[in-house]
Amino acid sequence: MTTPAHSEPHDLRRVIGFAGGTALIVGITIGGGIFRKPPTIAGLVPNPIVIMGLWTAFGLISICGALAVAELSSLLPQPGGVYVFLREAYGDAAAFVFGWLYVLVTTPTAVAALSVVFSEFLLNLLGMSSDVPSVQVIAIAAIITLTLANVRGARVGAAVSEVTTLVKVTALVAIILGAFLLGNGSLSHITEGGAVERGGLARAVASVFWTYDGWIAVSMIAGEVVAPERLMKRIIITGMLVIVTLYIGANLAYLYMMPVSVMAQQKEAIARTVMTEIAGPAAGVVILLAIMTSVFGALNGNLLAKPRVAYAMARDGLTFSFLGKIHPRWSTPYAALLIQGMVAIVMVLILKDFDTLTTYFVVVEWAALIFAVGAVFVLRRKMSTAPRPFRTPAYPWVPLFFVIGTVIGVSAIVWGELQVGNFSPIYGLGIALAGFPVHHLWKRLKRTQ
Repeated sequence: MTTPAHSEPHDLRRVIGFAGGTALIVGITIGGGIFRKPPTIAGLVPNPIVIMGLWTAFGLISICGALAVAELSSLLPQPGGVYVFLREAYGDAAAFVFGWLYVLVTTPTAVAALSVVFSEFLLNLLGMSSDVPSVQVIAIAAIITLTLANVRGARVGAAVSEVTTLVKVTALVAIILGAFLLGNGSLSHITEGGAVERGGLARAVASVFWTYDGWIAVSMIAGEVVAPERLMKRIIITGMLVIVTLYIGANLAYLYMMPVSVMAQQKEAIARTVMTEIAGPAAGVVILLAIMTSVFGALNGNLLAKPRVAYAMARDGLTFSFLGKIHPRWSTPYAALLIQGMVAIVMVLILKDFDTLTTYFVVVEWAALIFAVGAVFVLRRKMSTAPRPFRTPAYPWVPLFFVIGTVIGVSAIVWGELQVGNFSPIYGLGIALAGFPVHHLWKRLKRTQ
């Protein structure tokens, strides 16, 4: 067994400033969700006021979670992020289960979902039908291409991150300003709506969760932020306020330009439809290219950054040692990359549909985040004297609001999906629970070696 990751708390250089940290959080969080999920939500919740309430409420919940994770990141600025928090708060078994999920469920499913939505946008750009086989072929090709590129040492530096973030933000600002300044919409669309069914409302929460997912990236950068006790709060609040503002603004723009019933029919074409109506077909093509750049960048970012969890687990002796190996020539965690790429391809083939993929992902991911944010309470007692460059404001109410809100949200998603016969969230949670006996077997195997 190699030296555990937690024995090297000072191996990260503090080089990220306010602009870089904000760009990273905004860039990772804004992927394809805001360009693809609003029509799904409109179909489930045909009431604009309720839709805007969902975006606002879960935006606030996400901000609370990010602030709590920022404290944990400044306390334990080590490779692995949430995995490290769970290990220190609850022990190796909980950390193993999170890593097990990260390698086998959450990361591959996130990669699969992003590749599927990229495929949908590309087919829309080419004017082709988004039938399942076509979507799958392009999605798998994207996964293979980026996996191999990252194995060979693909580098996405801070400059690239800031450029792709600029593209995403510019696209959303263009949609918002274009709609309200140049569009021929109507404010009456925002106030008109039908009755909302509880099942549809519950299922819509999954789409909002998916779109906000990504703020956990704060756990990867706190150890590299210059003067975290001063900047982390500013980075998180600024970044999350930018995200929430853009999300609410984009949804208002969509609803201003079309009734909620029309919005529900747009699927992957909504941003292109809006910009085409505002400024013509060329503008629609440009905005779709910007969205594809956003999704492709998020897909690459997931493949590039998330193998750190498998790497940290291997260093702690909690998984196969080869997952912690670095390629001798390209200096990349090639085994973890290849395995996660292969599992992502399986997800594309089995779950197929973008909305099913994201539902499968968010229930497991956010259930794990409940325990991750809850680690703030545990570590305030277990590590009460440890230095914390950043402390969660309004403790304990901020993390408590996240935990309660997320428990309600995850429970609603599971209930809503069961009402329509979708058991994928249960399968994901089942895989999570299976991690505990697997961890027990792993410990016995290690003792016999």
